[in-house]
Amino acid sequence: MGVFAKATASRPVRSALSGIALVGAAALVLSGCTSAGNSGDSGSTGEDLVLKIGTALPVTGSLAFLGPPEIAGTEYAAAQINEAGLGVTVELTQGDSGDLDNKAYETEIPRLLGEGVSAIIGAASSGVSLQFIDQVVGADVIQFSPANTSAAFTTYDDKGLYFRTAPSDVLQGEVLGNLIAEDGAQTLGLIVLNDSYGTGLASFTSDAFEAAGGTVVAAPTFNPGDTNFDAQISEVLAAAPDAIALITFDEAKTIVPALVAAGYPADKLYFVDGNLANFGDEFPAGTLTGAKGTLPGLSIDTIADFTDGLQEFWTGEGNEPLTDFSYAAEAYDAVILLALAALAADSTDGPAIAAKLQEVSGGSGDGTKATTFAEAAKIIADGGVVDYDGISGPITFDEVGDPTEAAVGIYVYKDDNTYEAYTG
Repeated sequence: MGVFAKATASRPVRSALSGIALVGAAALVLSGCTSAGNSGDSGSTGEDLVLKIGTALPVTGSLAFLGPPEIAGTEYAAAQINEAGLGVTVELTQGDSGDLDNKAYETEIPRLLGEGVSAIIGAASSGVSLQFIDQVVGADVIQFSPANTSAAFTTYDDKGLYFRTAPSDVLQGEVLGNLIAEDGAQTLGLIVLNDSYGTGLASFTSDAFEAAGGTVVAAPTFNPGDTNFDAQISEVLAAAPDAIALITFDEAKTIVPALVAAGYPADKLYFVDGNLANFGDEFPAGTLTGAKGTLPGLSIDTIADFTDGLQEFWTGEGNEPLTDFSYAAEAYDAVILLALAALAADSTDGPAIAAKLQEVSGGSGDGTKATTFAEAAKIIADGGVVDYDGISGPITFDEVGDPTEAAVGIYVYKDDNTYEAYTG
């Protein structure tokens, strides 16, 4: 199933089912150019713009498996922009967002702001992003996430400085809830991370499932940093649901074995983007056979040239091979869009760049389509308006910085606890 979907800031127009190959965590070697300076070049100097971008992506914490592909995506984009030599040079300063437990962001965000960045890419976790969004936009710096999906950002008072290339969980929740209903479940239990991501996605999933005629019979929550989930597991199993959805991060590594040991069938388990990973030999063979999950993003087949090029670039920089490409395209597109908006604004001032992001994404104006940085930059240099269609999709920001077109993939686990695109 591979239908492309449009979604708006309020709700999706229609659902999408497409596939993307995804595997487990990889070792990470941070790379990038660290530099200091101020971002307030608000006018043209007749010289190339120097655009300083920081990242606050998960090197540590419960989403650390997302760090390598996202960081690789930012580095790959910066390398291509700089090689093109078309009016802007990107200087990246990599940083660790951590999670709500280790709070790496508490020291990393001030450090990045001190480097004089115009934008910070991150965090991956919506809950983490909400911890520092006020600090970032209060400094007139753009916050741009490749993976935040919480609907809370759609209406957040962000001074027009927050953007994301991942769609709101309004869409993922609709796809997941309908999938569970279409698989024949009449009752659903959920185990839910108690943060803006977890409770939001659980709510949208429940709404879609109930709209399809199902009943949610249990939805216990747990707090970030919890390590014991016996009470939540017992509550859900006691309700004897036809299906169980795990709206978690890597807590799934603890929850899944307990559910399976209790005799719950794997093919009635459902995962989401926060925990969909290649578990491989972390579980005995066959543990997850038939389990399904959802992940925003285009099919890996659609972006195969990109992932091949990214892998070659990343290993060529001395890093371990990527075994996971989730949100890599979204991170890549974030850097490209920031550079294009800086060119369109002829400025590296954060608010000036933000004012052009909707335009260069095709969300306003009548731009000329382009699918690479070089094509798009040349259109801007010639005095035109560009509409960049990215690796992750058309993007097309609305007035609040949400992408209005997005795809959500459905996947199924095989006997070796890795997954592949689900074809029905």
